[in-house]
Amino acid sequence: MTLSEEELSKLFRVRRTLMEMLSDRGYLVGDFEINMSKQQFLQKFGENMKREDLVIQKGKRNNSSDQIYVFFPEEPKVGVKTMKTYTERMKKEDVFQAILIVQQNLTPFARTCISEISTKFHLEVFQEAELLVNIKNHVLIPEHQPLTPEEKKTLLERYTVKETQVRNCNIIALPKFFASYVACIMLKAYL
Repeated sequence: MTLSEEELSKLFRVRRTLMEMLSDRGYLVGDFEINMSKQQFLQKFGENMKREDLVIQKGKRNNSSDQIYVFFPEEPKVGVKTMKTYTERMKKEDVFQAILIVQQNLTPFARTCISEISTKFHLEVFQEAELLVNIKNHVLIPEHQPLTPEEKKTLLERYTVKETQVRNCNIIALPKFFASYVACIMLKAYL
């Protein structure tokens, strides 16, 4: 099945945001992958590509054995069969983290499957629509920078809170896609 021009554009934008996200999370991503033009994207994957062609496997910058998979399932609504295929592939290659880029919501059984395997594998699920724009690049989102120990102490004293209370801030209150994207970065940056 050939993808429409609109779907190709969408996948190009999703992939670019995804590469930026992986880079922000400390994975080894080349600038050429982030800055790839749409024309280069089409040359690399072809106009008759399938979503499965976009599967990515990356290692951390400081520890290449700490890897992550990014899967782009073909079917619009992902079920248990697809989840099992992906987890078997991850198990075979000793990869314990993955991101699933889906077209629609998961089936209830697939969501249950994710909870059951969460002790062994860490799977994050994003819908394509959530990754069309990198929210971190929005003009109203400030750049997050790590605090020095002195700044941290001042901040905690100013708001009369303990460090343990800050760690328990409600990330769920943030929009889901933004929270998922930057949650680990924010917590590390501010503490």
